[in-house]
Amino acid sequence: MPTTPDQKLWTRTRQAVHAEVARIAMGLFLERGFEATTIDDIAVAAGISRRSFFRYFGTKEDIVLGDLAAHGELIREELEARPAAEDAWTALINALRHAPRLGQDDVTMLKISKMLYGTPSLRARSLEKHLQWQALLTPEIRRRLGVAPDDEHDLRADAIVACVLMCVDVAGEAWTRSAGSQSLEDLLLEAVAAVRGSAADA
Repeated sequence: MPTTPDQKLWTRTRQAVHAEVARIAMGLFLERGFEATTIDDIAVAAGISRRSFFRYFGTKEDIVLGDLAAHGELIREELEARPAAEDAWTALINALRHAPRLGQDDVTMLKISKMLYGTPSLRARSLEKHLQWQALLTPEIRRRLGVAPDDEHDLRADAIVACVLMCVDVAGEAWTRSAGSQSLEDLLLEAVAAVRGSAADA
């Protein structure tokens, strides 16, 4: 059934409110701290009720990490577009390096990263999002390795994706500790090289 003009308007309005609440909430988180900011604080600042907040977000963590799911889709698209000549490791790393960013500048990203790595609940939810990324990325890695879709015994694709995503997390934490003074891309490549070197030496 085609979407009606009223439905399109409702969708655009909902998206606009969602983005505005997220913007206001992130400002409060960065100013006061994530744990010190309550849902009621966000609702008051955004001019909505607490009940309305839950129409847009399930938790406070979803405000900070909601874009990670969308970023995972961008990485998957980039991975599927990588040249066939690239091996599984190279294609996945290059997809992570070249996928479009979500628009945050480095200064803001550093503030968010410090909040993420310093807040246990955000850290846990971030790892959950990486599991979602793994589900998105593993099928293409399996295809590149020539693994049949129904082969449940070949673990190479799952292992490669899990290792690279853990390297992303390690590199992100190191970048945060360095206050952004080191290249995040270089840190990722260093982490991946350490894992692949260890595997080769085993």
